[in-house]
Amino acid sequence: MSEPPLEVPPPSGTSDTAAGGSAPRSADARGYRVLARKYRPVTFDQLIGQDTLVRTLTNAVRGGRLAQAYMLTGVRGVGKTTTARLIARALNCIGPDGTGGVTITPCGTCDACRSIMEDRHVDVLEMDAASRTGVNDIREILDGVRYRPTAARFKVYIIDEVHMLSNQAFNALLKTLEEPPDHVTFIFATTEIRKVPVTVLSRCQRFDLRRVEQAVLAEHFAGIAAREGATVAPAALALIARAADGSVRDGLSLLDQAIAHGDGAVDEGQVRHMLGLADRAQVFDLFESLMKGDVAAALEVLAGQYALGADPLVVLQDLLGLAHWLTRGKVVRGQDDDPILPEAERTRGRAMAEGLSMATLTRAWQMLLKGLGEARVAPDPLQAVEMALIRLAYASDLPSPAEAVARLTGGGPRPGPGGSGGSGRGGGPGPGGTGPMDTPAEARATGAAVGPGGGISSRAGGGAAMALRSDPAPHVTPHVNPDAAPAPSPDPDQDSRPAPAGDPASLPPMPATFQAVVDLTRDRREATLAMHLDRDVRLVRFEPGRIDLNLGPGAPRDLPARLQSLLGMWTGRRWTVSISDLPGAPTLHETLQDSVRADPLVKAVLDTFPGATIGVVRTRAVGQDGAAGSGGRDDGGRTGGGGAGGGDDLDDLDASGLDDALLDPEDDPFGEGFSDDDFGDDDP
Repeated sequence: MSEPPLEVPPPSGTSDTAAGGSAPRSADARGYRVLARKYRPVTFDQLIGQDTLVRTLTNAVRGGRLAQAYMLTGVRGVGKTTTARLIARALNCIGPDGTGGVTITPCGTCDACRSIMEDRHVDVLEMDAASRTGVNDIREILDGVRYRPTAARFKVYIIDEVHMLSNQAFNALLKTLEEPPDHVTFIFATTEIRKVPVTVLSRCQRFDLRRVEQAVLAEHFAGIAAREGATVAPAALALIARAADGSVRDGLSLLDQAIAHGDGAVDEGQVRHMLGLADRAQVFDLFESLMKGDVAAALEVLAGQYALGADPLVVLQDLLGLAHWLTRGKVVRGQDDDPILPEAERTRGRAMAEGLSMATLTRAWQMLLKGLGEARVAPDPLQAVEMALIRLAYASDLPSPAEAVARLTGGGPRPGPGGSGGSGRGGGPGPGGTGPMDTPAEARATGAAVGPGGGISSRAGGGAAMALRSDPAPHVTPHVNPDAAPAPSPDPDQDSRPAPAGDPASLPPMPATFQAVVDLTRDRREATLAMHLDRDVRLVRFEPGRIDLNLGPGAPRDLPARLQSLLGMWTGRRWTVSISDLPGAPTLHETLQDSVRADPLVKAVLDTFPGATIGVVRTRAVGQDGAAGSGGRDDGGRTGGGGAGGGDDLDDLDASGLDDALLDPEDDPFGEGFSDDDFGDDDP
């Protein structure tokens, strides 16, 4: 499929020189045909890159399964109109002896084939829907459908750019398109398939013509250049194939122009100059300078390419393409083994991809893409491109967000104020860099930043060195109630993720009970959240790292998400807080009420003083030694006392010290009465 196509026989009146295998450049301009027309395929075998279409049509013709309508779609220059004419010839070819039938290999010599190729057959009608869009134009076609063909086997209607027809024209075509006469075939071509109504698409056999691959295009162009007697370098053919973007017609037009530009001898430099492209090696140099933070060198390369005629926007697009290629090469194996790429690009690209991190490449892509959008709307594109490159150079050695957090919180080494490299102006390699890619990889391994000259510095180059603070990060100790009982240590086998940053010694112990979670919430001054946890939620399941709750009517719906976020931040470990439909245990407030009412001392007081009610219950802190006056609430929420038993024996409660043990309002960070449990007047 990739061999160069045979030439179309010249139309009548065309000189033999123009139609021969070699067209002299001194030929009469009136007899010259451009390559895109001269080498238009004349058989299905000469269609390149459309194997699926050729196979389907071949089998359909051989099996007699011909459709009444075909829809050909694809980008420009991939062979839609050519395929339509080939189908018309296949349907109407009669062979050299005039006795042939429908065939997938039209002869090209009978009257039907020649007249269709020359666009003068009376029964093959081509209409440009871009200029004839109305219903009246379609009505002319419909009026002629009823009549049998004059000289051909089938009457074929080829409508190009069919998506330009009006809605009324499409509607007028539907009935005839669904049930056309046996002697009529419709062939539609469009580049905007989404604009064609689905009612039309459902009546057609659709073929999506693919973009032709660069390697196939380069081989195709090489064969045509040889037929034209021109010498074109393989690198120049690769550039033309890349610029064609999968379009055969675009590539042939560029090849025609290149042959004329080089007077028969075309090299890579001539094609780059003709297309206004930046030198590929210069693009690598520019990207390397940007990644090193060498602003002066980057702007110098850009100025040189601009002086040679390169469009600044094209330079930026080339940088985007290089960033994408390097990024893709880090995740796709074998990409740099593409034979269409020069060896220098493969070797240099492989080295650059290994020396740059994924975070650096993705950041470069984002900044270049933003710069390209700005340059397209800027009054001076060159200035906009220069500013985009300056931004990228200054950001090239900035740490990633994770590295920045680690440095600021003391989680990793940081550069000192003097740095150890970098040229202060970004004009060349600093003391720390010895090669073009002495870069970010080594710097990140030590926690330092890459200097603009390729060395290690404390700040992006191009200006005055601004070092990060060299003094240790301030140590922040979380607020912990000094009188609170220490929570039990978590299970050492518990799978928990460490905190992303911070000193582990400054983190509180892992809460081992739900009561410890509520106490931690109070210690962290989340008063409202602690109140809801105490009164409005029922515990369904608890284990360090996971809590299942049943929310009461008064609990906010975002309570689980907020609690999960805060616990992860406070403990430095992953927590999962979810809502359950199970009833769960009583609330902590209800548990405390039941515990107080069941206390023998409280029951004795209530029995001695009929009509008395419980007003306020104040919890007391438990000391390490369990001394009197250091009582507190145990895991069940019960108020205990000190004494020799560590606060568990209510018979040893020293009531004389109750007033002294009550929390002073000034020591209560949440206001007077928050840590109290107010039973209310309705309590017995």
